[in-house]
Amino acid sequence: MVHIKSAEEIAIMAEGGKILATVLYQVADMAKPGITTMELDRAAEALILKYGAKPAFKGYEGFPYSLCASVNENIVHGYPSNTPLKNGDIVGLDLGVLHKGYNTDMAVTVAVGEVSFEAKRLLKVTEKALRLGIKKARAGVTTGDVGNTIQRFIEDQGFGVVRDLYGHGIGKQVHEDPLVPNFGKRQEGTVLKEGMVICIEPMVTMGDFKMKRSDDGYGYATRDGSLSAHFEHTLAITKDGCRVLTVAP
Repeated sequence: MVHIKSAEEIAIMAEGGKILATVLYQVADMAKPGITTMELDRAAEALILKYGAKPAFKGYEGFPYSLCASVNENIVHGYPSNTPLKNGDIVGLDLGVLHKGYNTDMAVTVAVGEVSFEAKRLLKVTEKALRLGIKKARAGVTTGDVGNTIQRFIEDQGFGVVRDLYGHGIGKQVHEDPLVPNFGKRQEGTVLKEGMVICIEPMVTMGDFKMKRSDDGYGYATRDGSLSAHFEHTLAITKDGCRVLTVAP
């Protein structure tokens, strides 16, 4: 069931989204060679608490950390580890905040030190795919319209689109209806309506889009070992289009 949010609920989620974006960008700036993703997780949690919010992911479906950290071939939901990041890695940082009873969700993938040209291109394409999906999202279009826009752009760039993981609605729960795929056919799926709050999150692979469980047993990785990138924003559907809620002040 899709939950339509009131203007007051969206205002609360925008407050949480500002906290989330502020924290995530600070943590992303810390992703340098030699730091561990466990250190990034601890920093993220401390900052969220400092701003008076709570980590949305900690304890969610058994996840024991605040930050999902997915390195190189790992797509999403990776456990933080004590392995230092090294020059040339890319790391996906996915973070959620619970503020006044409402969740927001955001992700970025960042380069660690100097990375290859193709890795840089993967990050640029994935981030642009998110921007295109956001631009497409408005009342009256379908989730299939959004997914089709994302898929066509990514595949035109020669990359793969993960098929088994989706964006989603969000609110009092981290994951709500509707599912928001990063692929699909026009005019299929759920029709977006004013007051919906959704997360769009392209997950893009340098090679084949097929995936497997990652080595930590919780997250997901590319089956062929190719690099993967992930970007995400929480946005509200408005009468004029959409409003990105995960924006730093």
